[in-house]
Amino acid sequence: MIDGYLLRYFLAIVENGSFTAAAARVNVTQPTLSAGVAKLERELGVSLFVRSARRVELTEAGARFLQRARNIMQEYNAALGEIGEPARRRALRLGLLHTVPASIGERLVRDWQSIDGANGLEIVEGSDAELVTRLDQGRVDMALTLMRAGTEKYSPVVVGEEPYLLMLPEGHPLAGSDPVPSDALHSTPMVVRRRCEVLSEVSRHFTGHGVRPPLAYRTVQEERALAMVAAGLGVTVMPASYSAPGVVQRRLSGFDRTRTLAVLQSPVAMALRSDVSRMTSLVQEALRRHPAPSRTIP
Repeated sequence: MIDGYLLRYFLAIVENGSFTAAAARVNVTQPTLSAGVAKLERELGVSLFVRSARRVELTEAGARFLQRARNIMQEYNAALGEIGEPARRRALRLGLLHTVPASIGERLVRDWQSIDGANGLEIVEGSDAELVTRLDQGRVDMALTLMRAGTEKYSPVVVGEEPYLLMLPEGHPLAGSDPVPSDALHSTPMVVRRRCEVLSEVSRHFTGHGVRPPLAYRTVQEERALAMVAAGLGVTVMPASYSAPGVVQRRLSGFDRTRTLAVLQSPVAMALRSDVSRMTSLVQEALRRHPAPSRTIP
């Protein structure tokens, strides 16, 4: 029988891309992690990883074993949830996409806490890939994230679709244009959102128009990026659900990307089905009540 900790080591390496990051993730030293992987490979009789100085990749056998390992951990985590807390229902664990506005998260918390008899709520932030991994592992019960190909197994409920818009300071010379010509931004400083899901596409869009704007600021914090735009430091591209005083939203000529938000449910969260359904309704209401972006030209 394979020990559960060996599967955790294996999955941590896959998720984090290196032995060093995986060891930190599971709170062990790298030699301990390496010894555990070697033991797992001996028990399976195959090599699971191709190791090089730069990266770690799955072997063909490792790729075949990956889904089996995920399934085993799902069932294990589900069993722990059912056996470990029989006397009371545990908190609902909600995964929240990094790039969902903080105001929406705040509204969800307030609305959930206003429900009589509601269980506790735990929120975990992450990228869309990280949240899907947590769903697979049973570490979150549901997630508000992007609708992507391959998410059908999570019983997705589409809750909204929005365009990506150009955010400018309200006094910017181009604030009166809609759409804003891409080539007009050649000398305008750019605020870079490192967690932007379409960052590479935005970069290719500007490059395709012969525009290489100077980079004024880089951040992983969405609201801080918007604050810097309001202060006049530069412009950025963000989902339309973001707004702030002093910032105007305009279409970017030739850039018509949109994103679809959906609530995904963990395959092992059946015991919390009613809570997941209730939170899904709150998400739909929060997005419906969220201020709609204004594109009115001053």
